Amino acid sequence: MIRRPYYGWVVALVAAVSMVATLPARSQGLGIATEQILADFRIDRIAWAEINLWTTLLGAGWAIVVGRLLDRFGSRVVLTGTLLALGAVVALLSVATSILSLVVLLTLTRGIGQSALSAVSLAVVGQWFAGRLAAAMAAYAVAMSVGFMVAFPLVGGIVQAYGWRAGWLSLAALLLLALAPLAWILVRRGPEDLGLQIDGMAPAEVTDGPASLIGWDWRDALATRSFWVFALGAALFGLVASGIGLFNESILAERGFDAGTYYQSLVVTALVALVGNFWGGWLADRWSMPRLMTTAMAVLALGLAALPHLTTVTQVMLWSGLMGLGSGFVMVLFFGFWARAYGRRHLGRIQGAAQVLTVLASAIGPLLLAIWVERTGSYASMFSMLAMLMALNGVAALTVRMPTPTEVPLRLARSST
Repeated sequence: MIRRPYYGWVVALVAAVSMVATLPARSQGLGIATEQILADFRIDRIAWAEINLWTTLLGAGWAIVVGRLLDRFGSRVVLTGTLLALGAVVALLSVATSILSLVVLLTLTRGIGQSALSAVSLAVVGQWFAGRLAAAMAAYAVAMSVGFMVAFPLVGGIVQAYGWRAGWLSLAALLLLALAPLAWILVRRGPEDLGLQIDGMAPAEVTDGPASLIGWDWRDALATRSFWVFALGAALFGLVASGIGLFNESILAERGFDAGTYYQSLVVTALVALVGNFWGGWLADRWSMPRLMTTAMAVLALGLAALPHLTTVTQVMLWSGLMGLGSGFVMVLFFGFWARAYGRRHLGRIQGAAQVLTVLASAIGPLLLAIWVERTGSYASMFSMLAMLMALNGVAALTVRMPTPTEVPLRLARSST
């Protein structure tokens, strides 16, 4: 008898494509159009940096809102609706004519895309996988990384050839006419909607209907040390990644390297991050999540500590590999930890809360580095401090106990007696 492939893999692929669709809402994606936007609206770079910061901060809270909607209405409705909303806002952004409309629409793209759609995309996979969650999240991370690697040059080519407005209008059409219908057709709330048992879940853990899904109440989850250790570790990585990502060329120039070395380092980081996705997924099935978090933090701390001491191109490439490997591990952890630890009951709200912290840290990262280098004249001491924080988070991860979805927290146990 031929066994049919588990339908969750289809959902995971749609979720990964949806994450790639957040490109126009992210700083890296917006960077493709930055120079043309500055010229269009006659904005200087300092004002643009401030707009970037505040629109990100104002959009951060959307992840919590959409998490609540996801827990109530399910993956299909919320993912499709979020894709449609992002497509509509991106279309309006492509025809914006005033600075006020630009700021308002950028805030909406941050909230709907960078915060809400990211949180939904991640939570959708957790709704479908249990036993092979680590493998699913590793595959998701790889598909997402490859998707971004393809999307950036394609969108960049359209922007260079036809202008940023045409590029953003093309992205809006893709969201509205292709991705949203695809999500509606292919995605379901969970295996229960297709009469399936969630992958890897023991028969005793199966419950009737979405209202009784196994898992923690979101308030109990946010009260655990493990939530904060993993959420703050991911946020710290987001701070470092956004700061280095925006100023990487300047950082390497401070060490005496040219732009060519910078571009080579980007390729190495991206390729090794894919290896980190695969390896992290493999380790997540064999190690505890806290142990893998400690390893990820140690690799990133080593990379940050080494950064101020790079003197050769070979060392830059090795450093890029360390940062890529650590980022690959963190992606698998951030994508997979919440469902494995806290279950599916309030996964949207739990993952949304963690997403808010990551978005806030990512907004602060570039500004923190810019202020530091302006006041001290060098990035070096900041990277040393960030390396210490990474190491401390790694040590903290070793001290936390890994929750399980079937636990009943003491508050709930008392209320039921």
